[in-house]
Amino acid sequence: MSRVYNFSAGPAVLPEEVLQEAAEEMLDYRGSGMSVMEMSHRSKVYDNIIKEAEADLRDLMGIPDNYKVLFLQGGASQQFAMIPMNLMKNKKAAYIITGQWAKKAWKEGQIYGEAVAVASSEDKTFSYIPDCSDLDIPEDADYVYICENNTIYGTKYKTLPNTKGHTLVADISSCFLSEPVDVTKYGVLYGGVQKNIGPAGVVIVIIREDLITEDTLPGTPTMLQYKTHADAESLYNTPPAYGIYICGKVFKWLKKMGGLAVMQERNEEKANILYDFLDESKLFQGTVVQKDRSLMNVPFITGDKELDAQFVAEAKAAGLENLKGHRSVGGMRASIYNAMPKEGVEKLVAFMREFEKNHA
Repeated sequence: MSRVYNFSAGPAVLPEEVLQEAAEEMLDYRGSGMSVMEMSHRSKVYDNIIKEAEADLRDLMGIPDNYKVLFLQGGASQQFAMIPMNLMKNKKAAYIITGQWAKKAWKEGQIYGEAVAVASSEDKTFSYIPDCSDLDIPEDADYVYICENNTIYGTKYKTLPNTKGHTLVADISSCFLSEPVDVTKYGVLYGGVQKNIGPAGVVIVIIREDLITEDTLPGTPTMLQYKTHADAESLYNTPPAYGIYICGKVFKWLKKMGGLAVMQERNEEKANILYDFLDESKLFQGTVVQKDRSLMNVPFITGDKELDAQFVAEAKAAGLENLKGHRSVGGMRASIYNAMPKEGVEKLVAFMREFEKNHA
């Protein structure tokens, strides 16, 4: 059985050579006589794995020394609570609502204090990013929260919001490591790794040290305090050890490929192949305002639900998997993360052309 082109939004496609390498090491990791899956997280061998993964990530992103890198569990969704629990000192924060995940984070924030929605694109089904150059941010807001790339709706901030001096917190789950990033513009950036970096089960939090304090909201569990994990170097409890090992391999692959500037070029090239076709197609259309399009997630429709379903079924038969749009919006969506090869996108576009010819 040959491998399919997997357009899933996450868990998503991983670099083939990373999977090959992991397969080769499955029973015996570098002469240890055991799999990383079986290894004590307190062992010297594993300590090297997690430390090297962190060093490579720091190198890739240019993470300054005054930021901690934490490998945690609970996915991005657990961060919706962890962020206010740790950062809402004044019990007030500003949220920009550009999709389902930002909305969920905002609702979670309301449990812990006053979560103020300072902008939203819900009026047009989250098909654009609102103008964030001059928002009415409460003076005493502890942070401004965004979801930088919206997996479901296919939008991406090309310019970060003007936070007017407030700490920026960003969920970068689906654009993680897809392009260079200036970490110093953020107080916290975090993401679930199951889209662009590794298997489900790990969330990486990059947080400025001054934001890590013992002064959390009353009742914050030990496990949900950033300080707990920062002090223990992500080894307070048993970490998602195997997932972190795969992430480390992906970091090495990214460095070998030439780093994040090279990935951005590759991702732009892939996205343009698909967007250019959508812009000229008579049958298919993209659903996002042009200037706000994501390089990672491309939603599109025919305008006919039955035809959409037929397209997804026929694409699957042709080895193009997981093109069905999110259940909340329907249509189709191609997630074209770092590990999706250019020929995968070319195959998709060729298939769409053929489908359009048959249904014009």
